[in-house]
Amino acid sequence: MSTTTAALRGRIDASPTTLGLAAGDLLLIGTFALLGVVSHGGRDFALSNPGYVLATALPFLVGWLLVAPAVGLYGVRESSRTAAVYTVIAWSGAAVVGQALRATALFHGDFAVTFFFVSLGVGFALLVPWRVAVSVVGSS
Repeated sequence: MSTTTAALRGRIDASPTTLGLAAGDLLLIGTFALLGVVSHGGRDFALSNPGYVLATALPFLVGWLLVAPAVGLYGVRESSRTAAVYTVIAWSGAAVVGQALRATALFHGDFAVTFFFVSLGVGFALLVPWRVAVSVVGSS
């Protein structure tokens, strides 16, 4: 356990900036889930069922929280290109974990190949510009 903790400490920059990045990431993953619930159930359903929206987001949030630190996405800031590449890798892994969790009895939904590709595209569209923008602003 201490080896894992030490390895993660080396991959996570414990700073207010990292906390802000993580909050932004989680907000965007929540937005991803909200967009899906609105798309399939309608705005009124999503607004009147926040627990359902959270339950929809949860497998992807778990995936992100497992994969992003392991990839080094919360380490010392690098170039916008590196931020984009690491974000793509992290979201790809998080989407796999999220889909796998959805295939269990613990979460609603299932593993659908088409949704996997949709989740990749929407996640990339939300997370990559955010991470690139933060890296550009942080470097100036």
